[in-house]
Amino acid sequence: MQIVIIGSGNVAYHLAKAFTQKNIPLAQLFGRNEEDLSNISQELSIPFSTDTLEDADLYIICVSDSSVENVSKLIAKKDCLVTHTSGSLSKEILVGEYRKSSFYPLQTFSKSKELDYSKIPFFIETENTEDQKLLTELASQISENVMESSHEKRKYIHLTAVFACNFVNHLFSRAKEISDAQEIPFDYFLPLIDETVKKIHEIEPKSAQTGPAVRNDKRVLELHEQLLTNESLEIYKTMNHSIKKMYDLE
Repeated sequence: MQIVIIGSGNVAYHLAKAFTQKNIPLAQLFGRNEEDLSNISQELSIPFSTDTLEDADLYIICVSDSSVENVSKLIAKKDCLVTHTSGSLSKEILVGEYRKSSFYPLQTFSKSKELDYSKIPFFIETENTEDQKLLTELASQISENVMESSHEKRKYIHLTAVFACNFVNHLFSRAKEISDAQEIPFDYFLPLIDETVKKIHEIEPKSAQTGPAVRNDKRVLELHEQLLTNESLEIYKTMNHSIKKMYDLE
């Protein structure tokens, strides 16, 4: 089976790397960013192009959600399967006379970070059972955790991921702003962050909650509010309000 990955960003890189590690041949990397494509090509020994799209049986589109539709129009072939890796888009966003599907890996990807691909959940949706079997078998060569998922369910998977990953990472960034402003090394907080994440492997997140809001410690809450300004103050108030509401403390 001829496979082409379209894109040169984080998802494209890691999928290409995962396939390469499992000796799944890739016919081509295709995209606009020649420098990024060249870097991936040199590392993984995969041919690339910025102008000629190779003939393939499967095209995997790994681009931003806003670009998926336009990129899908580049594929003129009819007798092929095209899939995207978005968590929020339906397979119907793809424009063409080919077979449509989605191939969503639930993970945060950065090129500089090594990943254990076998632990990444993959959620697959296709138009027919044959393509479902094909993509499931492909993903199963990479991951131990492959599931069928409708677009309706996948929307909520992606939304949960935003809360559990993107929002949490933003809070890390805000926390580092505070520590940097006081010349406190952020490394001091890494054991705390590690333990917080480790706990929810064993304890329900709601049961693991600690801090002044869940204790309804008004003195500490007021003190903290005096130390904060602008957006950080608004985030602090919003988070504490949400925590107290969850525990019926308001």
